[in-house]
Amino acid sequence: MRRFLLPLLAGTFFFAGFLAGASKPAEGEDEYSYLKLFTDVLKIVKENYVEEPNIKKLIYGALSGMVSSLDPFSAFFPPDKYKEFMEETEGEFGGVGIEISMEKGRPIVVAPIEGTPAFKAGLRAGDIILAVDGEDTFGKSLLEIVKKIRGKPGTKVKLTIMRKGLDKPITVEITRAVIKIESVKYTKYRDIGYVKLIQFQHYTSRDLRKAIKDLISQDVKGLVIDLRNNPGGLLSEAVKVSDLFLPEGKLIVYTKGRRDEEKYYAKEPALVPPGMPVVVLINKGSASASEIVTGALQDHHRAIIVGEKSFGKASVQNIIPLEDGSAIKITVAYYYTPSGRLIHGKGIKPDVKVAMDEKTWEKLAKTIRKMRIEGNGSKVILLPDIDVQLKKAFEVIEERLHHEKAA
Repeated sequence: MRRFLLPLLAGTFFFAGFLAGASKPAEGEDEYSYLKLFTDVLKIVKENYVEEPNIKKLIYGALSGMVSSLDPFSAFFPPDKYKEFMEETEGEFGGVGIEISMEKGRPIVVAPIEGTPAFKAGLRAGDIILAVDGEDTFGKSLLEIVKKIRGKPGTKVKLTIMRKGLDKPITVEITRAVIKIESVKYTKYRDIGYVKLIQFQHYTSRDLRKAIKDLISQDVKGLVIDLRNNPGGLLSEAVKVSDLFLPEGKLIVYTKGRRDEEKYYAKEPALVPPGMPVVVLINKGSASASEIVTGALQDHHRAIIVGEKSFGKASVQNIIPLEDGSAIKITVAYYYTPSGRLIHGKGIKPDVKVAMDEKTWEKLAKTIRKMRIEGNGSKVILLPDIDVQLKKAFEVIEERLHHEKAA
């Protein structure tokens, strides 16, 4: 069974358990009367609408409205959309490369995925999408908006964006592409290892294990784990990533729903040596699985958290496949950090707060793009002179190493 932590990732669940444990209606309320109301309306539409209606389309529309009314993260997927949805966890899909959620009837960018067209176009976590190709997004479902943004690779889409700090909306034109995500990138900076986790997808923990082993073989003295603008992914991978840093038996995270509670513990000895300093970088684009790792390492005092408050997405979704090839994604639980913190809607506060304003982000992105064009390709580029959060992360580790050496 796979569990989801963000709107655009995947998992599975067994449907019968929900039917068997369905909640009882409130006293004096007859749930079946609402089902009769539904069938009555369906019959009226079928018999009286000016044209012969497509019954399948009507039912799918009703299901979509029903599930999406629960919360921004629950959704109904027709068969074609479910297939697209499942492909995303394999690390390759079509689109512009953003993870989005809903807030007050509008889509909001959780994070642009590094290296994608959206990232290169300068989209930022927290950007509100007012329109797609001139069409207002207000009141539309998350699936409708995603469908509108996606399209054939090589074609363009225009997003009208409202960004905090701007007086008026801006329009960003992005060329769609097949999105290929390399979830782990790393390099050595002086005697410190730097690892960037783009997203928590299949094999992220495996690739991170390889990266850490390689860096340790290069005799690094500390590690910086960069989770900025990482929108999350698979719960299982968040647990496995945390396991690399924590001693066997330590609680990583627990989920609590209406009917059960499940706890996840570190199953293996930590790969990262216990005495090695670790810094985790976060910002408002760090969500879901990123917050699980951050919360676990913060609660167990295994890492110093640097940056800005995280997004605050602590709900767990399961995918329930249906007989016709469609599926529903539904919120089934909240997750809690080892100390019992529910950070949903609140986020995780860093131990060392370092803000990055929009001008600094723009300068950083433009410099990296220029360096890539000049021949650096996909090489990890670190610019601590511009990236003040990264600079602080290195300083924190160096200060820790200095104190240990002095002692």
